[in-house]
Amino acid sequence: MSVLEVLKERGYIAQMTHEEEIERLLKNEKITFYIGFDPTADSLHVGHLLQMMAMAHMQRAGHRPIVLLGGGTALIGDPTGRTDMRKMLTKEEIDKNAEAFKRQMERFIDFSDGKAIMENNAKWLLNLNYIEFLRDIGVHFTVNRMLEAEAFKTRMERGLTFLEFNYMLMQAYDFLELYRRYGCIMQMGGNDQWSNIIAGVELIRKKEGKQVYGMTFVLLTTSEGKKMGKTEKGAVWLDPDKTSPYEFYQYWRNIDDKDVEKALALLTFLPMEEVKRLGQLKDKEINEAKKVLAFEVTKLVHGEEEAVKAQKAAEALFEGGGEVNHIPSVEVSQDVIGKKIVDVLFDAKVISSKSEGRRLIQQGGLYVNNQRIEDIEACIREDMLKDGALLVRKGKKEYHRLVIKG
Repeated sequence: MSVLEVLKERGYIAQMTHEEEIERLLKNEKITFYIGFDPTADSLHVGHLLQMMAMAHMQRAGHRPIVLLGGGTALIGDPTGRTDMRKMLTKEEIDKNAEAFKRQMERFIDFSDGKAIMENNAKWLLNLNYIEFLRDIGVHFTVNRMLEAEAFKTRMERGLTFLEFNYMLMQAYDFLELYRRYGCIMQMGGNDQWSNIIAGVELIRKKEGKQVYGMTFVLLTTSEGKKMGKTEKGAVWLDPDKTSPYEFYQYWRNIDDKDVEKALALLTFLPMEEVKRLGQLKDKEINEAKKVLAFEVTKLVHGEEEAVKAQKAAEALFEGGGEVNHIPSVEVSQDVIGKKIVDVLFDAKVISSKSEGRRLIQQGGLYVNNQRIEDIEACIREDMLKDGALLVRKGKKEYHRLVIKG
């Protein structure tokens, strides 16, 4: 089975520029392709997983990925999917973020011996001469055509800065540079990047007289059309300091039944026969599929050891087995005895505000050692401690273990 057939079967592909040619190309040749990532945060998140999995499938089939970090474009900000302008970062912030990205990507992509390349478009964008760029590149773009792009349409009413209007030209120029430097002939990305990818394909045809290709992937959404990887706390990050492996595991363990098969196909390397078998489980049995999903995705992102710990913590909490020590823990000082529970939880960052704690108690959603707390003035008592720790539950499924410093 060719890699294109694999990507199609698993549900990755949204659009392609030249389907028959791409099919022949990926079956008969080894190509260099790229996907761009703007390093605007200090960690990748769940929304990036699908593209990294697609890169991994391509690399396993013998094709060479280029991870293009947008060190230059991040200084401007991509208007795609935005209703407002992005915060502009310093070069130092961008470089730090890029290093974090590479560490996370190395779990998916093999960068050894030139098998994959990590580039930064700051290398060519920051030294551009504006007049030369306009004469060389800008001449190939019409404003009428650019305004038809979905990325710009959504911003026209609120106001699109000229700064952001340049983004499409720069992304197209990136493709041209990668074509010239590395023989890169395909750009891939989320389906919201279709207009930008087409711009690059057309620019290379006009400048070099060569045919290159574009492919977009479906966006990682739930059956209700919402972005996967969003929680009440915000994004589900790949950095264990921002989203612990246990929280990461629990996110997948608790997704909607209707999303399990899709997530297994897109975010694991399990054979499709197994994906379909697990996806067809119903009622209580679907929980087994969710456990497999949670373990496999956590293993890919955080490694097998952390996945096993997260699994054992979940078993300890929800099935009465496993090891309590693997539950996410926060150390608190010995003087918590006699302090208000709400104050202790706020200081330990288990709750984001004291008002959240009071609200949880009033709604019957706060438990200590499985005992519901009903008084907002309740304090921590000595007899609450079990093996020098308190087990706190928020709502039905969020657990924290407060360990008294000994």
